[in-house]
Amino acid sequence: MTRNPKVSVLMPIYRTNKEHLQEAIESILSQTFKDFEFLILDDCPDDDRQDIIKLYKDERIKYFKNEKNLGITPSRNKLIDMAKGEYLAVMDHDDISLPTRFEKQVAYLDEHQDVGVVGCWYTTILSHKTMVYPIEHSEIIYGIINGSCYILHPASMIRKSVLIKNNIQYEEEFSPAEDFMLWGKLIEFTKFYNIPDFLFQYRDHIDNTSHLQSDKMNIASKHIVKFLRNKYPQITKEYAYYIPCKYMPLIKIKKKMLV
Repeated sequence: MTRNPKVSVLMPIYRTNKEHLQEAIESILSQTFKDFEFLILDDCPDDDRQDIIKLYKDERIKYFKNEKNLGITPSRNKLIDMAKGEYLAVMDHDDISLPTRFEKQVAYLDEHQDVGVVGCWYTTILSHKTMVYPIEHSEIIYGIINGSCYILHPASMIRKSVLIKNNIQYEEEFSPAEDFMLWGKLIEFTKFYNIPDFLFQYRDHIDNTSHLQSDKMNIASKHIVKFLRNKYPQITKEYAYYIPCKYMPLIKIKKKMLV
């Protein structure tokens, strides 16, 4: 019998810049942690990227193509359904995972069974900014409820069993902020953590969804924050506090009614 991989790498693609796609693929194949399957789902039937995928003769790569365009949310859920790994490594089609990303995220999840989502710090490829997020669970969830997505989705690794056991998946009605809603739904079922190390490079450019659909994303995010504040009233009531973070300036949250 074939043993399942420890990690399933989930990468949806859609008319991706070919050079950026090659960089993204090569960053995964260069990981120091080797026990993974690499699932690539092409959501553009009429302009696929098979020519790029075929450049890599690595048996861990499994390429799939949607017969019709489904959109990002159904494609992400389809990848989860196909995944055989214990952990799901999210990866976007034009970013770069640094070599020890998987090694460190897997090690943390193995050692902390109560944690279901682990992220990391990252830098931006074009603007060369360094992004340092809070590390501990309490700091992360308070940020999420306030509308700050303190786990960078494409740099995250998720314990698949937490999703399956609690019947949680990406929800299209909240697209393009479906990842933010996923974190919100997981708050009551698991813990979050950010590895205090720069393990990821995020390609921040004008063609990103966050720029192209900024208005739609802002509206979705507002709905999500309202939902979370109603769903987790106890956390909301405790929202006046200081976030002491060794790696960040002290953040002061003013006490106010959250509506």
